[in-house]
Amino acid sequence: MQLELAQIPLVDGVVAPNLARTLDAIGKRRAGTDLMVFPEATLTGFPTRESVRDVAETLSGPSLSAVRDAARNAQMAVAVGLAERDGEHFYNTTVLIDERGEIALRYRKTHLWATDVGVFTPGDRFEVCEFKGMTVGLLICYDIEFPESARALGMLGAEMLIVTNGNMNPFGPVHRRAIVARAMENQAFAALVNRTGDGDDNLTFPGESALISPFGDVLAELKSEDAVLPVTVDRALLAQSREHYSYVHDARIALNLVDENDAQGRRSLNIRARTSR
Repeated sequence: MQLELAQIPLVDGVVAPNLARTLDAIGKRRAGTDLMVFPEATLTGFPTRESVRDVAETLSGPSLSAVRDAARNAQMAVAVGLAERDGEHFYNTTVLIDERGEIALRYRKTHLWATDVGVFTPGDRFEVCEFKGMTVGLLICYDIEFPESARALGMLGAEMLIVTNGNMNPFGPVHRRAIVARAMENQAFAALVNRTGDGDDNLTFPGESALISPFGDVLAELKSEDAVLPVTVDRALLAQSREHYSYVHDARIALNLVDENDAQGRRSLNIRARTSR
C-alpha cells in the first residue's frame, strides 16, 4: 500500500486556508498513492469554546464535501480531521474517505486533551474497516498516550493505526515514543501525521510524522519541515511480526487487579480471574 503523510501547517479556527491547503495537497498526489493522511483537525484547526460553533460542520457540510469530491476525482483515499457538529454537540473527528469519496470510517476523539475539554464532547467507541486488503482503525493525538486505545483497535483486528496528530512543543518526543510502543505492542503498522508551524497561543508544532512498522521500527519520518512524505506499507512485515506470537491473542485480558488490605493494613494488588455472572 502506498501512503503519503501530509505534514502541513494549519490555521486555528479558520476553515478557508486549511481547506485550500488540503485540496492542493490532494491535487498534487503522486501516481499510485492509495491514501493521504493529514494532521488532527485538518479543516478547522483547533477552535475555542467561543469559535467552535462558528467553524464546526456536519459530515455533510461544504468543507468535507469538497474533500470528498477531491478524493473521488483523485481516486485516492484521504484521512482528514475537523471539528464536527452533531446537533448541539461538537466532536474532534477524523474520517477516512475512500477513493470513491465515501466516508468509510468516522472516529471521534475519545481522550480529550486539556484544550479540548469544554470545546468537544468525547467519543464513545472504537471501530475499524477494511481498506485495500487491510483492517485499519483511527486514533487522534492524545489517544495514543493510552495503551488501551490502540489495544481496543488491536482487539478489533486492526493491522494499521492511522493517527491524525496535533501535538505541540514541548511534548513532541512523548508521541514519538508512544507511537512506537503502540505499533509494537499491537504488532500493527502506525501512520502518525502531525502538523507543523505555529498555532494560536504561541504554540509551535514540531511535525515528526512517521510510519512505524509492526516491530516498532521507524520506516520513514519527517522532522519539522512542511512536506508530504511518500511511504510504503509492506504487508510482509505484518505477517513476519505475528509469525511466532501474538500480543493481542496472548494478553490475559480476562484478569483484573484487586486492591486489598491485609490484617496489618498493608496494601497489595492481586491478580484474579474474572468470573462470569
